[in-house]
Amino acid sequence: MAQKSLLEKLEILADAAKYDASCASSGTAKKNSLGGKGIGSTEGMGICHAYAPDGRCISLLKILLTNHCIFDCHYCINRKSSNVRRARFTPQEVADLTLNFYRRNYIEGLFLSSGIIKSSNFTMEQMVEAARILREEYDFRGYIHLKTIPEADPELVRQAGLYADRVSINVELPTTSGLTRLAPDKDERQIEGAIAKTKDDIIEAKDARKRFRHAPRFAPAGQSTQMIVGADRASDADIVGKASQLYDSFGLRRVYYSAFSPIPDASAVLPLQRPPLLREHRLYQSDWLMRFYGYAPGEVCEATDADGNLPLDIDPKLAWALKFRGTFPVDVNRAGKEMLLRVPGLGPTAVRRIIAARRHRTLRLDDVARLTQSIAKVRPFITALDWRPTTLTDRADLRSLLAPKQEQLELFAS
Repeated sequence: MAQKSLLEKLEILADAAKYDASCASSGTAKKNSLGGKGIGSTEGMGICHAYAPDGRCISLLKILLTNHCIFDCHYCINRKSSNVRRARFTPQEVADLTLNFYRRNYIEGLFLSSGIIKSSNFTMEQMVEAARILREEYDFRGYIHLKTIPEADPELVRQAGLYADRVSINVELPTTSGLTRLAPDKDERQIEGAIAKTKDDIIEAKDARKRFRHAPRFAPAGQSTQMIVGADRASDADIVGKASQLYDSFGLRRVYYSAFSPIPDASAVLPLQRPPLLREHRLYQSDWLMRFYGYAPGEVCEATDADGNLPLDIDPKLAWALKFRGTFPVDVNRAGKEMLLRVPGLGPTAVRRIIAARRHRTLRLDDVARLTQSIAKVRPFITALDWRPTTLTDRADLRSLLAPKQEQLELFAS
């Protein structure tokens, strides 16, 4: 069999990595090569794009070490029974590619995942070696995210955390029954045990850094995970509940959601159609509500429809407000931050502006309009000095009034 060129391998293994969404680079410790030491940086402006909380675009080389795999997860295009082109990088090739792309200013870091070849330990050793070459031989200071393998020896996962800025282990599916049916080679307890061990290693490293100045860092950007949406019968309520449990139990930085995408030669147990991409977006919005708006998981689940799924025509925050109209209207001149964050159309920035502005004057509706992006969405849920929504909050057609209008795009519109 003819050997594939590096470019052919890159084409295959970059395409195979596109299904993994958990590659944001926010939260890492700042490192740079100022003073002529080292190569790379985790700072500055930036083939995969992730975004930091402050809006910076971080470009990452997102590849698999190999798409060979001894596992046969039904939903995975790289499963052992799948008829796809296979390729495999050596650790040295991964390191060289990363450096070459960085020197051309294409990327600022590496996201490396892999199928399982030979064994979990062998694969993990190869990934760790690629990171070791970058850090120790090339003194690479850029961002590295390693997707670790729960079945691998804990010591290998620990080594990965010493080289990587962030590590992640995919829980794959939100329910035990879904994982058992669609990924028979994987074990939920083993996955969560590996996540728990990484959590302990992160905490231990942070404690050591407080006591010893030169103690090694361990995954300073924390760990994340990913769930596939729509491959099994799990509802959005199931997914939200699982995400909340993962955040509470393991202190994850992020839970990512990836809408199931039909694959060639798919298993008969998989759905024939992908779920709406908007469903994935609604789950990210619900995740945001729990992390930054003070919503409990149960409250997010209360925003779901009868089937347990979040509505697609409106966002979860508006869905919750419409179900609990008795909570509104909220007085923008008196309400606390927690209640203002419940108002549809008001985000953390707008709430901060409102609280700061009302210290100097009693706010009118026009004042609120200047502090928000869309006053139309806010009006039914607030009172101000010169504004009372009266019956607007309780209108039967309020949902249709506030739902985004569906527009047909025109190819040749001026």
